[in-house]
This record gives sequence, C-alpha cells and structure tokens, in this order.
Amino acid sequence: MSEFSLSFNEDQVQIQKWVHDFAESVVRPAAEEWDEREEFPWPIVEEAAKIGLYSFDFFASASLADSSGLTLPIALEELFWGDAGIGLSIFGSGLAAAGIAGSGSPEQVIEWVPQCFGTPDKIQLGAFCVSEPDAGSDVSSLRTNAVYQEATDEWVLNGTKAWITNGGIADVHVVVATVDPALRGRGQASFVVPPGTKGLSMGQKYKKHGIRASHTSEVVLDDVRIPGSCLLGGKEKLDAKLVKARDHQRTGEKQPAMATFEATRPAVGAMAIGIARAAYEYSLQYAKERKAFGKAIIENQGIAFMLADMITEIDASRLLVHRAAWLSRNGGYTNAEGSQSKLKAGRTAVWVTERAIQILGGYGYTREYPVERWHRDAKIYDIFEGTEQIQQLVIARAISGLRIE
Repeated sequence: MSEFSLSFNEDQVQIQKWVHDFAESVVRPAAEEWDEREEFPWPIVEEAAKIGLYSFDFFASASLADSSGLTLPIALEELFWGDAGIGLSIFGSGLAAAGIAGSGSPEQVIEWVPQCFGTPDKIQLGAFCVSEPDAGSDVSSLRTNAVYQEATDEWVLNGTKAWITNGGIADVHVVVATVDPALRGRGQASFVVPPGTKGLSMGQKYKKHGIRASHTSEVVLDDVRIPGSCLLGGKEKLDAKLVKARDHQRTGEKQPAMATFEATRPAVGAMAIGIARAAYEYSLQYAKERKAFGKAIIENQGIAFMLADMITEIDASRLLVHRAAWLSRNGGYTNAEGSQSKLKAGRTAVWVTERAIQILGGYGYTREYPVERWHRDAKIYDIFEGTEQIQQLVIARAISGLRIE
C-alpha cells in the first residue's frame, strides 16, 4: 500500500502538462463547433490517438498500473477543462474498459480492453450498456435478459439499453443483463458483444442539453448471440454466485454495474472539476478586465466574494476526488468516499458554472461566450453514473450500516 500524498510524482506532472497542452491547443478551439454539430468528433479523437492519449496503453498506465490512483483524475481534469463533450468522446471507451477490467478474467481483459481503443490507424470505440428506459438509477430492475443455450455454448441477449455513451457506434459493447430475474441485482452478469455481432443496433440518438459532442443513444439487442466465452468472469464463477444467491448466502461480490460505477466515480468527479475550473478561470479573468462604474468589477465584494467561494469549492472537491481515487487503489472505501467525491464535484460544477454566468451577466447567457456551454455540460454530473440522490443514498447506507430506502 502506498502512502497517501497530495504531491504529484514527476510522471504525473508531465502528464498533467501534456494533457493540458492538448486540451488548450486542440480540444478547446474545437469545442464550440462540435457542440453545435452534436456529432462524434472523430478528427479530435484521431488527434488524441496519434499522441497516445486515446489508447489502451495510456488507459492501462493511468488506471490499472497506477498505485496512487491519481494519474487518471489528473489527466481527466485537464482534458475536461478543454471541453466535456469532446472529453467524453475521448474517454467514453474507458468506461467499457473499466467494466471489462472489473468483471473479466485476466485473459478476457487482455483480449477485449485493447479492442475498446484500437490503434491510431484503426480507431475503435467501447460502450458500457447498463441503463434502460425503465431502469436508470434502479439497476436491480434491468429487463435486458441473457439466456444460456448449452447445446451451442451461446448466450442470447434481448432488450433495450438507454442513454449509452458511444451506443451503437462502438465496436465493443459491454452489456449488463439479467440471467435470473428472481434474484434481481444478484442475478445479473456482464457480457462482451464483439464487433459486428448480428442483432445489435442503434436506437434513437438523443439530442441533449449538454455534452453534445458525446454520442449518446439507445442500444437495441434483438436475439444477439454471443459465444459462451463472452460472459465476463466465466460461467463457472457465475453459476457459483447464483447458487449462493438462491441460497440467500452472501456472495462477496457487488452487482456488476455498481462495481464499475464505484470504481469510476472519482474519475467522473475529476471531469466535473475540470469544467468548474474552466468556468472559474474564465470568469476571474473577465472580472479583472470588465469595467463598470469606473473600476474592474472584481473590485466589488459582490463579485470578488463569489470568485473566492468558487475556488474554495473547487479545491475542496479536488481534495475529495484525490482522496477517493487513492482509496480505490489502496484499501477501498469505508464511508462511500467515491460517492462523496462524485456528489460534491457534480454539485460544485453546476454551482460554479452558474456563478460564472452571473459574473458575465447578459454576455454569460449568450453562446458568444463559453460559460453557458460549461453550465449545460456541468448538469449531467448531477445525473449520470448515479444521480445526486443515489450518491446520498450510498453514503447514508455506508455511514449508518442500515438499509435506508
């Protein structure tokens, strides 16, 4: 176990600068265009792949091989400082990779995680498919089902997934499905749907309030047949878990989707901090330059105190994220620290970007300035990967030891 430290090592300092330079020179200049187009920004992802930012190697070194847990949050904050929609397009495949790494065998991780990214010459995407039209926060009620056919050693998947990043355009889809409805969340498993599998298609593409450069859609599974080897963790492990669940024994395993979200919550919090920091820095500079009543508006306490609160909230959120990221790799959470970090960072991003609009006044409400886009982008961090209320529920259960409903 490493010792918790707020200091970045030399590699992390270099990665921070490397990602920030890319965000400043490539991502931010393209942000407005791709927000307006509401399309997946292939040219930007291609640029990220060329420098190695969009790659299996970077994902592995920044997350799987980093004992401090801090490298990925450091990189994500800088990238999302550039733009959240483009940032999600670059790192959306990481959620699918995390789902495979969290539930798969070592052999499955080696086989499938690289295919979530491809190569600079052949970019591939991954998608993590959990939510459904009638099962967002309540993942124990998933209706997508997986039926095993022993004669052919195949799983057959049917159902519809909703709000899926990279849904339908991804090469590798990781699908959480129910194998025993009577067991609810304890009767679920994760599956890899390989590229080109028949029966998987894209449903409606959502037109969103924010993160509009990130592709979000339904994924329809119509008699999707996949080899038995595509069950993450393998059938022997699943059968043993189901026997214990049916016998009302503790399996020692988390529900597949929740295990993935728990691991990624500090990373999501870091994304939110990047957005908040962008809005704070922009409004700080604006307040220094904007004159009203014969002086810079930052010389008025009403503006200066808002900015003081903004940086305080951002720094507090970052501390929670870094603590949670370290704990996730060094002993685990005791009081739902991952949820604490995501809850706080999401709230901070929404509040800070709203304050930024207020500081810019009427200009802040127009698309001529980026703060309104940052505010639109920020709101999703109160919603996806566990709503604000779900994080409160997780934290409350952790600190009380009770099944709070």
